[in-house]
Amino acid sequence: MVLTMKRKHPGCGNIVTFAQFLFIAVEGFLFEADFGRKRPAIPIRYYATMVTMFFTVSVVNNYALNLNIAMPLHMIFRSGSLIANMILGIVILKKRYSVFKYTSIALVSVGIFICTSMSAKQVTSQSSLSENDGFQAFMWWLLGIGALTFALLMSARMGIFQETLYKQFGKHSKEALFYNHALPLPGFIFLASDIYDHAVLFNKSELYQVPVAGVSVPIMWFYLLMNVVTQYVCIRGVFILTTECTSLTVTLVVTLRKFVSLLVSIWYFQNPFTRWHWLGTLFVFIGTLMYTEVWSSLGIARSQPRKEDKKD
Repeated sequence: MVLTMKRKHPGCGNIVTFAQFLFIAVEGFLFEADFGRKRPAIPIRYYATMVTMFFTVSVVNNYALNLNIAMPLHMIFRSGSLIANMILGIVILKKRYSVFKYTSIALVSVGIFICTSMSAKQVTSQSSLSENDGFQAFMWWLLGIGALTFALLMSARMGIFQETLYKQFGKHSKEALFYNHALPLPGFIFLASDIYDHAVLFNKSELYQVPVAGVSVPIMWFYLLMNVVTQYVCIRGVFILTTECTSLTVTLVVTLRKFVSLLVSIWYFQNPFTRWHWLGTLFVFIGTLMYTEVWSSLGIARSQPRKEDKKD
């Protein structure tokens, strides 16, 4: 659904994010916070720090699509959260990993570099025949890469922050889901004009008769509703996973989901995807599989647990 929405209205990311946050916040207020009567197990000040990072990552990733960043590159680049998470885990948590995992990170890095380089050439060549316009498009693309890099590091830091909170205060996935979406809502005031403009555009979309219900609504609003419901199921599963696994494991699962979305977007948007892009994607995918050390189940890796993995 979100692919269809962004194809028709490329700048609709803010209204989509706002709708997702609002739905989850209302649901959590009714069923988790008990209309505000239930005290949080984790102090609000920690949630405030977490949601600041969460809100920033969401908005920056949305705006990157307006900076000459193609959807395939956007998805592949964000898969580098595995790299960022491992680097910050080493720096902040003093973790150490196996040779397999370090190798996987190298493969993922090479894959992202290849795809980024190829997309840079496409942006410059397709933007205009004018050298001046091509340079301007390339500079916007560089700004988009900078935005994605910032969001990548911020997202990894947030994952580590969540991991330490759950170790200190216990597992509270539903509570975290609610506060991570309720506290950022006032921040959407700064995006109100953009949200309103796209609401007007959604109202002007063609009518669609909803099955079973028998009512007709603008099709963009129907797409938005379906996206909100499916995103709720997805994000709730991710928050449950964060309480049961380390941030690196969560990042791995989310990365694999993004690759499925990547393949769908290439087919749906008919984006140019050269053999170099496929090679880069293959490196990222193989590196992700190596990170899980699936080879150990085949008897290739050592059966004994490694000391460096005990902290993972």
